Amino acid sequence: MTNETLIIHAGLADKSRKNRWPARLDLLQSSTGLFLALFMWLHMGFVASILLGESAMWTITKLFEGYFFFGKSHPWLVSCVVGFVALVFFAHALLAVRKFPINYRQWRAIRAHATLMRHEDSTLWIGQVYTGFLLFFLASAHLYQMFFWPQDIGPYASSDRVWSDGLWPFYLVMLLVVELHGGIGLYRLAVKWGWPNASRETLKKVKWALTGFFLVLGLATLGAYMKIGHEHRAHAGERYTPAWAVEKAAPRKEGP
Repeated sequence: MTNETLIIHAGLADKSRKNRWPARLDLLQSSTGLFLALFMWLHMGFVASILLGESAMWTITKLFEGYFFFGKSHPWLVSCVVGFVALVFFAHALLAVRKFPINYRQWRAIRAHATLMRHEDSTLWIGQVYTGFLLFFLASAHLYQMFFWPQDIGPYASSDRVWSDGLWPFYLVMLLVVELHGGIGLYRLAVKWGWPNASRETLKKVKWALTGFFLVLGLATLGAYMKIGHEHRAHAGERYTPAWAVEKAAPRKEGP
């Protein structure tokens, strides 16, 4: 019997071609996750500019608003950036939810597997599921705020939101969730795609070192906003402008 006859009798001749879409969606999920993780680090650097003083944070804010290019602030430019990030975020969430357990039986099986095998990577994946679920709601609320009210970003405006509006617990929880989720995600990407070429133990050490660094930086940053907000609470709603910008905007007196 020839190989062709065997294929026909086995019914394999009627099989459709191998579906490549799962692999494509997986690649897209990895790409969007990498983009969001790198953006998270950049975002942390931008908001941490408050540690260098109000003027430094004001400069970063106005840079994104186009102040130094157009001579005036255009907060809608920030909304454009936030809108793009939001699209990537929701695309990543939809792609990631494909791998979530869809019922209690599947979830119980995963938990039992992780407990029985005591496999650290499986435990990290479960942690990523938990943090991803929380992050969907936390990050959505944050993106909503930044998209519709981009003008409320600045040394005093952000500090007032953290302290006077009482949102520091929200930002504290989101900091913990996003750093854990992003760190685990980058580790799993490195393992999955084999870059860099290092052992899992080494990658885990790097992962926890980065997570620890950004958590410390984030806590210090949140503390700075809380301190400024507390000191500024009597004047909540006022906006910060450095002295040189005030002088530049002031009308010049004409000579005699």
